[in-house]
Amino acid sequence: MVGHPLHRVRKPTVQCPAVLISAPASGQGKTTATAALARWHRQQGLRVRVFKTGPDFLDPMILARASGQPVYQLDLWMGGEAHCREMLYRAACESDLILVEGVMGLHDGEASSAKLAMRFGLPVLAVIDGSAMAQTFGAIALGLATYRPGLTMAGVLANRVGSETHAQMLRESLPEGMAWFGALPRNEAYGMPSRHLGLVQADEIADIEQRIEQAAQALGRLSPALPLPVNFEPAELDEPDQPMVHERSLQGVRIAVARDAAFSFLYPANLDTLRDLGAELSFFSPLNDTALPEADSLYLPGGYPELHLHQLAQNSAMKAAIHAHHAHGKPLVAECGGMLYLLDSLSDVQGHTALMLGLMPGKAVLQKRFVNLGMHGVSLPEGAMRGHTFHHASMDSPMTPVTSTLPQRQSGKAEGVYRAGRLHASFLHLYFPSNPAAASALFAPGAPT
Repeated sequence: MVGHPLHRVRKPTVQCPAVLISAPASGQGKTTATAALARWHRQQGLRVRVFKTGPDFLDPMILARASGQPVYQLDLWMGGEAHCREMLYRAACESDLILVEGVMGLHDGEASSAKLAMRFGLPVLAVIDGSAMAQTFGAIALGLATYRPGLTMAGVLANRVGSETHAQMLRESLPEGMAWFGALPRNEAYGMPSRHLGLVQADEIADIEQRIEQAAQALGRLSPALPLPVNFEPAELDEPDQPMVHERSLQGVRIAVARDAAFSFLYPANLDTLRDLGAELSFFSPLNDTALPEADSLYLPGGYPELHLHQLAQNSAMKAAIHAHHAHGKPLVAECGGMLYLLDSLSDVQGHTALMLGLMPGKAVLQKRFVNLGMHGVSLPEGAMRGHTFHHASMDSPMTPVTSTLPQRQSGKAEGVYRAGRLHASFLHLYFPSNPAAASALFAPGAPT
């Protein structure tokens, strides 16, 4: 009878106040509102956990500063329902409040914020930029609430409001019964600056703490109520998309992970997966360090190498160290910006060019618009994995891809996957929890799979 469902101990359902913060579109102020809510409730002595819907690296950096906790991604396609359910359940067990920032508009995309909210019973707080509207504000709020039957609306928060009179006009436009969470005034002092891939990284915003504090104080003057409790259940043991529990196949394997202003696009869940597999992680800076940590494998994630061309090019000691790592046949996994660093040269949008590592022949040039964006799957010799791509770089290399990614969208553009010995490189940002066994094989020392 070992393994019979009757002998499984099911973890109890737990309750925790929770809300998903969404909007009609990007740029409405979701991140500012979520950060303000997180900081304000944290100042009231609550343990706050924040999640980000979708494969975003930049918003979570802001939200982590506001909440004081790492911010994980929730994506039904990339991670699967069971993975998302288990992360929410664990957060509910140890927190007083859960905030989930949505992605794009509430109903945008196949794995939309609305779909996520309905799947896990999360009420939605809509943040709507009211700066250029009056009664239409209510029409937008009504549309968000009723477009998808079964969605629970917690209420509406107006953003970038010009005056108390303007705020009252917006409030009066709401349909009967829709809760009003107040209005944040138009104030650049707590807006978050952005650039070509999204928000500026938190560590690069000199007054980030001041911005978050001012937003929290403005929200605090509205005296936001704690969201209603939500029931959170653990993932079923036999759910088909639940990641398999693997043995510690990376036990004792030392992985050096690049992490600095040029290479910072790291999912906390990826690092957790490697640690759960037994790996020992150490972090280094290709910008500032002159040697690699003692390591069996190397991970070069994405980021902004194009903003640090001169410093990367001048660090010849680090270049030599990475060359030596590759020459010894050790695993090297490079994603997007990490792959650009491997090329012969990289040019920014102003035309400045610098020599990179030269481990992959070819060059890349940053464009003013996105070259590719979307969710992708890929079938590797190590196994099938999922992730996403978003970049402004066009790459020209004589290397032949060993395979290509499969875009989730029918009109999406596939990305090449390149291999040279134990070097694995692509524009694709892999989500390791989508297949921990495959991630393990990518980093495991020894002959390639």
